[in-house]
Amino acid sequence: MAVLQMQRISMCALKKNRKAILERLQELGAMEIDIRLEDDSGYRTMDVSNSRATFEKQAQTADRALDILQKYAPEKTGMLSSLAGKPLIDKALFETAVQNQERYVETAHQIVDLDKQVAEKTAAVQKLKDQMEALVPWLGLPVPVSFRGTRKTAVLIGTISGTISLEEVYGMIGRFAPEIEALDVEIISVDRDFTYLAVICLSKEAQTVEDALRAGGFAKPAQAVDKVPTLYREELQSQAEMLQKEIRALQQEIGGFSDSRQDLRLVSDYYRMRAEKYEVLGKLPQTANTFALSGYVPAKDGERILHELSDKYDAAVELEDIKEDEEAPVLLKNNSFTESGEGVLASFGFPAKGEIDPTAIMTVFYIFLFGLMLSDAAYGLIVSVVCGVLLKKYPRMGMNMRKSIKLFFWCGLSTLFWGVMFGGYFGDAINVVSRTFFGHEVGIPALWFVPLDEPMRLLVWAMLFGLIHMYTGMILKGYMYIRDGKYMDCICDVGLWLLLLTGLVLMLVPSSIFASVSQMIIVFPEPVNLLAKGMAIVGAVGILLMSGRRKKNNWGLRLALGAYDLYGLTSWLSDVLSYSRLLALGLATGVIASVFNQMGSMFGGGVLGAIIFIIVFIIGHTFNIGINLLGAYVHTCRLQYVEFFGKFFEGGGREFHPFRSNTKYVEVKEETRI
Repeated sequence: MAVLQMQRISMCALKKNRKAILERLQELGAMEIDIRLEDDSGYRTMDVSNSRATFEKQAQTADRALDILQKYAPEKTGMLSSLAGKPLIDKALFETAVQNQERYVETAHQIVDLDKQVAEKTAAVQKLKDQMEALVPWLGLPVPVSFRGTRKTAVLIGTISGTISLEEVYGMIGRFAPEIEALDVEIISVDRDFTYLAVICLSKEAQTVEDALRAGGFAKPAQAVDKVPTLYREELQSQAEMLQKEIRALQQEIGGFSDSRQDLRLVSDYYRMRAEKYEVLGKLPQTANTFALSGYVPAKDGERILHELSDKYDAAVELEDIKEDEEAPVLLKNNSFTESGEGVLASFGFPAKGEIDPTAIMTVFYIFLFGLMLSDAAYGLIVSVVCGVLLKKYPRMGMNMRKSIKLFFWCGLSTLFWGVMFGGYFGDAINVVSRTFFGHEVGIPALWFVPLDEPMRLLVWAMLFGLIHMYTGMILKGYMYIRDGKYMDCICDVGLWLLLLTGLVLMLVPSSIFASVSQMIIVFPEPVNLLAKGMAIVGAVGILLMSGRRKKNNWGLRLALGAYDLYGLTSWLSDVLSYSRLLALGLATGVIASVFNQMGSMFGGGVLGAIIFIIVFIIGHTFNIGINLLGAYVHTCRLQYVEFFGKFFEGGGREFHPFRSNTKYVEVKEETRI
């Protein structure tokens, strides 16, 4: 509902109290550090990079240990456990972890070292397997691969590329060394790439035979072991089994640390908090005995923080309003209902300086238009019940996630409302079920009308809602002008446009074009028609003359700017037509639902037909609700960002990021947190 007013807080305190002050500010979580000094002479900063790096490394070690534990001793969690949020623990438990930090970090190192041993032994096992795989082609060899023969004979062991037969080997040797007669060739094995063979010849002819073989592509093994392949493979297998046994023992030892998860989480968050504190500590301007600190605090908390710091730490603290040329961070304050739309606003951008917080009004329109797009009572009830259960079951879920789920809860209620108005309950499921399985069609009539029967009527209403949406944006723009004392801008840039648009709408309603589209004939009294024309003319002429009002001495340029601004009327037309997506998505939901209902009823009303109907019903409507939820979310966001925000809101503000304990695993209970 509002952008909280910010104040700049500046402080000078004794150096001996700096860590205590930073810890207290971190606990309060209400100040964004932004150090600015008018005169920084005499100050210096402290190099804390080594300490900060040490703390970050310790936190990463604990995180790594937790990942390892999850790998070897998985913690059982529910499918929706990510919604549970961080558990809240007592400060005493956290302080116990601080006291035992060295022991907890040592546990983390033990786990990491054990995992390193597992990795090393696993790599060794893989290496042994690769060696055994390399021995497979040689398993038929009764001698070591490195065997070179006896005193009078030579043995040439190697490979030839491709597949080659025994006869081809003899032929190759005969072709390149025809003088060789004492020769024995044995093919050990053949695969897709190589032929593995052993050639026995006289020692004195070994070189000649080898040259002949090399001419045909012969090559000796790159690694030739001095053991028989079958025996060596058994030896390698035994080593691999021993290593795997050691790996299992190490994994069991790692699993024995599963009870240390909570300790590791606490110490990880502790070091993460210390690293953040030291990051700020390294930015503090300091002298030999004092230090300075400044930043932003919400105005509502400023006095409390001032008194606490000045009274408890004997610090000189000053509060001042934000200067005109200073861009303060933005902190929004909304009630339980409207805060659900803050995520939608944040995706576009926070309010810039001087802009209002549009969250409240935007949220109302968002929920209204979302329900109109989905427009099925059963779907809306399902969405609201699911979101309501999640909100109730997981009260500590993350703030952003909670806001999003709360938004869908309200959107579900809006969808329920529009579904009742349009008579949509899983499409026409009630009619189809009653007709197919009970022989008598019944249904729940729409309280307003059925869009599938009267689509043009819904189109007219969609565009009317769009006009209201955009008019609201223009009115908000006018409000900001009046708030800032820019009365002429409000009249010229808002009032004249509203006058022109209202006049054109009043002229369109009784026209034949509107009657053909809406199937409604509306006749205004003649004074109203004259009033509409007068409003349109006054608005158009006013825009033509006043849009370029800042060019007082150049009427030609002034009129040109006015004509160009008046041409912007076409963008209003396209914006209004954009709201036809309300019709398109509303019809899509009902049509797809009806198609699935008809598909399920094609097998009649017997037992088989009922089974098939249930299957098609569940699958079809699950798909329909999923795809149309996504469509409604995207297109409703688009209507806010383009058609609504485009009239008055630019965004670009910077979100308020207070210095606080940004823990990863737990949240420490702080009774004095602001």
